[in-house]
Amino acid sequence: MLNRLGAFASLYEISFPEIKDPVLVLKSEEPGSKQKLAMEYGYTESICHDMINHLVNDIVVMGARPLAVLDTIVCGNAEKDTIKALVKGISEACRENECSLVGGETSIQPLVVASGVYVLTSSIVGIVEKSKVMDGSSIEEGDAVLAISSNGLHTNGYSLVRLLMDKMPQIKLDKIDGLTFIEQIMKPHTPYYKAIKELFGRDFIHGMAHITGGGIEGNLCRVIPDGLSARIDLSEIRVLDIFKYIRRSGNVSDEEMLRTFNCGVGFILVVPWEKKDIVIKHINQFYDCYKIGKIEKGDHKIAFEQRMNWL
Repeated sequence: MLNRLGAFASLYEISFPEIKDPVLVLKSEEPGSKQKLAMEYGYTESICHDMINHLVNDIVVMGARPLAVLDTIVCGNAEKDTIKALVKGISEACRENECSLVGGETSIQPLVVASGVYVLTSSIVGIVEKSKVMDGSSIEEGDAVLAISSNGLHTNGYSLVRLLMDKMPQIKLDKIDGLTFIEQIMKPHTPYYKAIKELFGRDFIHGMAHITGGGIEGNLCRVIPDGLSARIDLSEIRVLDIFKYIRRSGNVSDEEMLRTFNCGVGFILVVPWEKKDIVIKHINQFYDCYKIGKIEKGDHKIAFEQRMNWL
């Protein structure tokens, strides 16, 4: 960062002598309808971690190192304490992900947004060596598909959850694994960068997918090359209790659960079969990591087999 406080724009000096052919990786993100619940139940700083963690995860799948974030806060009435808490949450989340909050915008629009409503969004820039961009093109037959655990819903599936809460408001205080339903669904999105960054540039990873809206099928398919298929054994997925509770309480089908939620798999790595044990051991220092499938030849990029264990 070069500019002073109050400048019209942010200045970020580019100097990466260790990167021969640098490529910028750009992404914008917002925390969806979860932010409405966050403001309602007092998770002001927490929702900022959701937004930044999600944002960083989305560029990490390309093999990028996160650099700088710009945020935008749109509100009907700028309440000093709330704005302060939001900026604090965003900046702390950036530091935890080894990047910088370099500036942003607070836009007060009383004729557009109701008083007390805050709409968040942010954008990030990362950097990667061109020869080390991970887009799934190096995935090959025989590779192992590894799951890295989530800690809950992350930032997807909240429209369905809010509908469930409207129909059965009593569930808000139900206990799941020692926490109330609200506490469970408001856990901030898991950040994966620190867990996987040591594996970059060492031929340990052929492809990655951040499991967000659309579930495993809707996200992993984005990195599987034509002619190959990721065969996923659903019985291997370690389903979190919060998803079992939602399925049971809402009478939600298996298909909708898989399409709407991560169901316990927040991130997927596709790695050479002979290196899967090394990768699992490394990731297990941070999060639960285990094999859920294998890459085979096939016309369908994602092929599910067996059934999820909901017991």
